[in-house]
Amino acid sequence: MPITLYELCGANQAHRFSPYCWRAKMAIAHKGFEIEGIATPFTQIREVAGGVSATVPVIEDNGKVVSDSWDIALYLEETYPDRPSLFGGPSGMALTRFVESWVDMSVTPRIGSLVIKDIHDILAPADQEYFRKSREAKIGRTLEEVQMGREDRIDLLHQALAPLSKMVKFQPYLGGTAPLYADYILFGALKWPHVSSAFELLKEGDPIHQWFERCQALYDGIGHSAVKVSG
Repeated sequence: MPITLYELCGANQAHRFSPYCWRAKMAIAHKGFEIEGIATPFTQIREVAGGVSATVPVIEDNGKVVSDSWDIALYLEETYPDRPSLFGGPSGMALTRFVESWVDMSVTPRIGSLVIKDIHDILAPADQEYFRKSREAKIGRTLEEVQMGREDRIDLLHQALAPLSKMVKFQPYLGGTAPLYADYILFGALKWPHVSSAFELLKEGDPIHQWFERCQALYDGIGHSAVKVSG
């Protein structure tokens, strides 16, 4: 029986771009379950599962509702211990918390500043209004001002990703010879602009790009199945 995943979408419901939803999607696939993905615009999130969460991802599994990408990963790990582990044990879980903090603090903000207006542009009108109002109130600048001059700032992202570049020169995944949830955290961050923007962030052929393509091909090409915004 598939696990239902409510995931953020653009005006085109095939544009599933949320980094946190990608974390959950990869985690479900890692555990060997089929996924029933439900496209969910920003302005309809409160209608999901009785309004359990203000954000997605949210999953439904045999009557159990779980929100938040980290809590979903923990739920899958604890509920299905007989299936492939997402963490490789308690120590791996602790190290994954570090990866999550690094990505959320150092990688995601840099990516967001490069594509925030592009994300706005793929949304339906009602979601555009919500997105612009909420983000500009938080940031204190317009979306256009935040994204302006991104060509001159992309090196800041590459600097933040340098630890990954160094590691995957010597092993195929953060998890070693096989991926773990730590890989999915970072993959989700990079899949976010890959779906929502035509602005290329990765250099084709470099170690990070090669790692990203390996992640794309996992689980019958789950990453390649996503519809990407055309240039």
